[in-house]
Amino acid sequence: MRQHPLGIYEKALPAHLSWPERLALAKACGFDFVEMSVDETDARLARLDWTKAQRLSLVDAMIETGVNIPSMCLSGHRRFPFGSRDPAVCQQAYDLMDRAIQLAKDTGIRTIQLAGYDVYYESHDEGTVTRFAEGLAWAVERAAAAQVMLAVEIMDTEFMNSISKWKHWDRQLASPWFTVYPDVGNLSAWGNDVSTELALGIDRIAAIHLKDTLPVTPDSPGQFRDVPFGEGCVDFVSVFRTLKQINYRGAFLIEMWTEKAEEPVAEIVQARRWIEQKMQEGGLL
Repeated sequence: MRQHPLGIYEKALPAHLSWPERLALAKACGFDFVEMSVDETDARLARLDWTKAQRLSLVDAMIETGVNIPSMCLSGHRRFPFGSRDPAVCQQAYDLMDRAIQLAKDTGIRTIQLAGYDVYYESHDEGTVTRFAEGLAWAVERAAAAQVMLAVEIMDTEFMNSISKWKHWDRQLASPWFTVYPDVGNLSAWGNDVSTELALGIDRIAAIHLKDTLPVTPDSPGQFRDVPFGEGCVDFVSVFRTLKQINYRGAFLIEMWTEKAEEPVAEIVQARRWIEQKMQEGGLL
């Protein structure tokens, strides 16, 4: 196993593949693991209702291929947020979280990545924040009981766009089962001092997302996805140099959305080689 495991996001791989095929392809492309997506679509939310046989089949595929699924990107809370004004939607948020923790427990997924939104499609106010805080505290208790890590991603909106802001929630919850999942693209796009932010969170980082972004400016809302590596604002060499200096020992996940691209395999292999070159330049490899 390499010193810093490097994974690929499920949505970078062709969507039609079965899980054994998806894991085998990731391995063939030089990746160590795959991050599962449970997003707001009905098809991916349905994974939370997999039968025991389906869950066992996924475990078998991981053992057979040697490629594991250590993390789940639970972005389904964008559709069903804890902070919603609609009590029925709020209840669905709790139910979704409960079922995600059970799926993780059954299949060996260690970390559930939470989107750092109180609400996404509704307007934000004190009530949405209060309900989000209540839901998050409940979720951390449930995850702790199941020995599953919850890690909040640094996001593409102002609510949770820095590790500094995440630290507010960390102080409130004070749980070893609540960590942060920095996205260096999102951190960079918001104009954060990325090196300072990473150093601030080093003792609580579950894993790190790698993607490029275009910056938020007075004239632009920024671009948080589908920016080719090297064409955005992220200083990857500086990021890797900082992580070397602060002794980051964890995993990296290349986040791409190429599942419908004409040549997704070529794109992800190219991305892996590009990232590994920047890691070498930053002294991490």
